Amino acid sequence: MQRDAYLTLLSAEGFDEVVTVTREPNGSLDIHTHPFEAKALILEGELTIRIGDDARLYRVGEIFHLPANAAHSEQYGPQGVSYLVGRK
Repeated sequence: MQRDAYLTLLSAEGFDEVVTVTREPNGSLDIHTHPFEAKALILEGELTIRIGDDARLYRVGEIFHLPANAAHSEQYGPQGVSYLVGRK
């Protein structure tokens, strides 16, 4: 999905707070939660999100969606990752 179409989608779905997040190459975050729902478009690099025993790799152009308070961990690819995320 392209950036402009994604921003239109976020607005239509009520994601009023939009930020760009950039993470370092080969970095990670242990299990954590966010008090907000998040929907993000990968702009550069790649990201693996693990929820329980399920891990999924997201690459450029793909979207991930996390409900509020979902316990998850993150692993960033060798190029790091940059994503455009809507929060509500």
